[in-house]
Amino acid sequence: MSKFLSLVFSFLMIASLAQSQTLNIIPAPVKAEAKQGTFSITPKTSIVVTSATENKSVAFLNDYLQKFYGFKLNVSKKKTTNAIELILAPGKKSAIPGGYSIDISGNAIAISSGNEEGIFYGIQTLIQLLPPEKSNNLTVQQCSIQDAPRFAYRGMMLDCGRHFFSVDFVKQFIDFLALHKLNTFHWHLTEDQGWRIEIKKYPKLTEVGAYRNGTIIGHHPGTGNDNTRYGGFYTQDQVKDIVKYAADRYITVIPEIEMPGHASAAIAAYPQLSCFPNENTPIAKRVKWSGDSTGKHVQQSWGVYPDVFAPTDYTFKFLEDVLDEVMALFPSKYIHIGGDECPKDYWKRSEFCQNLIKEKGLKDEHGLQSYFISTIEKYLNSKGRQIIGWDEILEGGLAPNATVMSWRGEAGGIEAAKQHHSVIMTPTTYFYFDYAQSKHEDSLVIGGYLPLETVYNYEPFTPKLTTDEQQYIQGVQANVWTEYMDNGKKVEYMVFPRMEALSEIAWSSKDKKNWPDFQQRLQKQFKRYDFWNVSYNTKGINKE
Repeated sequence: MSKFLSLVFSFLMIASLAQSQTLNIIPAPVKAEAKQGTFSITPKTSIVVTSATENKSVAFLNDYLQKFYGFKLNVSKKKTTNAIELILAPGKKSAIPGGYSIDISGNAIAISSGNEEGIFYGIQTLIQLLPPEKSNNLTVQQCSIQDAPRFAYRGMMLDCGRHFFSVDFVKQFIDFLALHKLNTFHWHLTEDQGWRIEIKKYPKLTEVGAYRNGTIIGHHPGTGNDNTRYGGFYTQDQVKDIVKYAADRYITVIPEIEMPGHASAAIAAYPQLSCFPNENTPIAKRVKWSGDSTGKHVQQSWGVYPDVFAPTDYTFKFLEDVLDEVMALFPSKYIHIGGDECPKDYWKRSEFCQNLIKEKGLKDEHGLQSYFISTIEKYLNSKGRQIIGWDEILEGGLAPNATVMSWRGEAGGIEAAKQHHSVIMTPTTYFYFDYAQSKHEDSLVIGGYLPLETVYNYEPFTPKLTTDEQQYIQGVQANVWTEYMDNGKKVEYMVFPRMEALSEIAWSSKDKKNWPDFQQRLQKQFKRYDFWNVSYNTKGINKE
C-alpha cells in the first residue's frame, strides 16, 4: 500500500510540475521549451539595454508594469543579475523582421533579436508569461523560446466612420494589436455616415460631413430614429499623435479614404462632388429620417447608397488635395482608397459619365471605375505611395501597382495573385469580426455567424494558387465594422477572443496550428482579459 501511495504521489508531482511548466503563449512560438524553476520580477529588477534602439520596448514594458502592477523598473547599461537584458544582435536576422529569442534562467531574462521589432515582440511574449493578478513579485517560468513571424502583414481594421471612437480608445485598440504581435492598423476614416479626419483645405468635410442628424434604431432599416445629432472627427494634431503612438509599437497606420462609393458625407459637405448636385440625398426604403430631407445630407442608416463621386476634374482635384494632406499625416507606404460597393446607377444616367466612357474608350461603368481608381493610383504613385483597395478594384481591370484586399471570399485575392499583385486575405467568412460569435447573441450584430473555431481554422495559402503565386499573399487582416458597435466595450466584446485566432494565423507557422491546444492556452488569456478589465465573449468558443 505504501508503495502504491508513493507511486501516486510521484505521478501527482510530475503532473503538477508539467502543469506549472506549461507556456500558454498566443500566438504559438516556433519553438518553446519550459524548464524547471522560475525567475521573479520585482521593483528591484532592472532592464539592461545596449543602446537607445531598445527605448520603445523599454517604455512599453514599463508602462504595462506600471498600469497593471503598480511599479516600474530602473534602466541600466551595466549587465547585472536580477535583470531583463535586451540584446540587439545584428547577426540574428529572420526572413521577416520580428524574430526573437528568450532565455529565462533563475537570475536573468535575456531577450535578443537582430532588429528592434524582434525585441518588442519578445517583450509581448514576456508579458504573456506574467501572472494575471496584481503583485510586486511576478513569478515567470524559466524557459527557452525561439520565434519568428510567418507573414509580413498582420493587421486589423477599425471602422470609425459609422461610429466615432475617442483618441484614447483608438490608442487602446492599437495596444491590443501590439500585445498580439500585429503590425498594421487599417484606420477606416470616411463613410456615408461620417467624415472623420480634418482636411484644412476643405473645412466643411468636418463642419458638415462629420455629423449626422440622427441614427436609426435597431437593425437596418430600423424601427425608428434616435433624432440625435451624432458625430466627431480627429484633428490633424490628434492624427499625428496616434500615428506616433502606433509607430512606437512598431505598428503602421494605413488610412482609408473611401472612393468612389461610400461618399455621402463628403457629398453632403461639397455637393458638386456628385453627378447630380441638386438632387436630394437618397433615403433607403422604410428608414425613419430625422430632420430636413431636402438637399445633400450625411446618411443616418447603414447599407450602400447610389450617390457616389462623379469622375470629374473637380472631384479628382478635390481628392488630390485631400490625399496631399493625408499623406503629410501618414508616412505609410500604402494609402487605402476603398473602391468597394460603388453602385453604377448615377453613372449610368449621367450624361457626363456616358460621354467620358466613350471619350476614354471604356467598355462600360466598370471600366469607368477602373479609370477612376487608376487616375488616383497614378497620382499617389507620383508621390511615392501605393494604393490598397477592396477586391472590387479588380472590376474593369486592375490598376498596375495596386494591392488587393480580398473580402468577398478568396476569389479576388486568387485572381490578383495570379496577376502577380500583392494580396491581403480578409474574407468575410473568416475575418469579419462584426459577425455573430454565437447563434444566440445577446446584443445587436450585423448578422452572419463566425465562431472562434472557424476563424482559427483559416489557412491563407489556398491550394488554388501555385507555390510561386502564393508568394503574393502578404498576410491577413480582420475587420471591425461598427454599424452596431457604438462604444469601446462592444468593440472589445466582438473582437475578443477572435483576435487571438487572428494573431496565430498571422504569426505562427502552419504546423503549429492545433485547435485543442489553442483552447487550452486560451484559458490563461481569459484570466488576462479579466485582469485588463476588457469585455470578451465566451459563447462562441465552440461551434453550435
